[in-house]
Amino acid sequence: MVKHSRVSSIKRWKSSMLGLALIAAAPVLMFGVPTLADEMPAFEAIRAVDAEMASIGYRLAVSNASLCDRQEPGLGLLLHTPDQYSLDVREAAIRHFRFDGPLGVEAVMPGSPAAAAGVRADDTLLGVGQRRFSPVDPEAKASTAALINATRQIMALPADRPQVLHMRRDGVDQERIVIPAPACRSRFEVVLGSDFVAQADGEIVQIGSRFFADYPEWVTVPIAHELAHNILRHRERLEAKGVNYGLLSGVGRNVRYFRQTEIEADILSVSLLANAGYDPKIALLFWRAFGPVHGAGILRSRSHPAWKDRVATMERAIAELEPESPRRPAILTARNRPLDGNWQALLEKRR
Repeated sequence: MVKHSRVSSIKRWKSSMLGLALIAAAPVLMFGVPTLADEMPAFEAIRAVDAEMASIGYRLAVSNASLCDRQEPGLGLLLHTPDQYSLDVREAAIRHFRFDGPLGVEAVMPGSPAAAAGVRADDTLLGVGQRRFSPVDPEAKASTAALINATRQIMALPADRPQVLHMRRDGVDQERIVIPAPACRSRFEVVLGSDFVAQADGEIVQIGSRFFADYPEWVTVPIAHELAHNILRHRERLEAKGVNYGLLSGVGRNVRYFRQTEIEADILSVSLLANAGYDPKIALLFWRAFGPVHGAGILRSRSHPAWKDRVATMERAIAELEPESPRRPAILTARNRPLDGNWQALLEKRR
C-alpha cells in the first residue's frame, strides 16, 4: 500500500492521474529534472500509486461486467505517454520508462489478459488491431490529450473479441494476441492532495490520494461507491432533473435527488464489492472509521445522508445479498428510471 509519506513526497511531481478499467495513466509531472540519484525513487513512487488504483479499478470493473450495459475491453494494462511529462522531466521519464513510441506500458495487472499474453512493464504499445497510435510532438506542452484519445480508441473496440497488440520491446517490433475480459466502462483517476475527493461523472471515477494514505485497507470502498454512480447513470439522471452542483447541491430541490443517488450507490457498492471477491463488510468498517472523524468533510453536506444511516442501509443490503455471484441487486434497474427524489424509501435509519 502507498503510505502517506510516499504520497506526500510525490505531490510536487504530479498534477493528476488518469485511468481506465483497462488503463491508468501516469501523471503530468510539473517540476525540475531529477538527478540520477533520485530519479528512480520518484518515478517508481508514481508507478506504484498508478498501479494500485489501476489494480482495484480493473478488479471491480471486470468482476462486475455482467451488471454493466456499457462495457469496454479489459486488457489489464497501465498505460502512459511521454507527453504527459513536463518538458523539465520528459527526457528523464523517457529514459526511466524506456519509451520507444507513442504509448508506454507502465504496469501489467497480475492475472490479466495482457499478462497472459506476455506483455511486460516498459514495453511500448504502437497500436491495437487496425488502430495505430499517432506519435506526439516531443516538444509539446505536457498534456493527457494523446492518452485520452488512445484509450477512447481502445474503449470503442469490442469488449470480448481477441485483439492484436502491436508492440515494441528492446527496439524489436512484435505482436501479441490478447483476449480481453469484458469490463464496466469507467476511467479511474487519483487526485493528489490533502482533501478526501470522491466523485464520478459517468465516465471518470476520481478518488483522492488521502484515502490511499489514511485508509489503505479500505480504499476499495469509496472506489466501488463511485463506480456504482457510473453504473447507475447518476450524472445523466441528475442532469435530466436540472440540478445544481457544488455548494448548491445541498440547497432546495437538489437535496432529495443527490441523496437518492448517494443511497443507491451505497446499496449497489455492496454487491460490487462482493462480486469482486471483497468482503462487503469492509464498507461498514470504512464508514465506522471515516464517518466520526471526517463527517465534516465532503460527505457531511446536506446532499449526503448521515453516515450512521448509511451504515444501517448497507447492513441491510449485505443481509439481502444473494448467495451466488454475480449479485444483481434490484437497485440496478433504477438506472432506467428518472430520479423521483424519494430517498427516504431507500434509507434504513439507525435506531
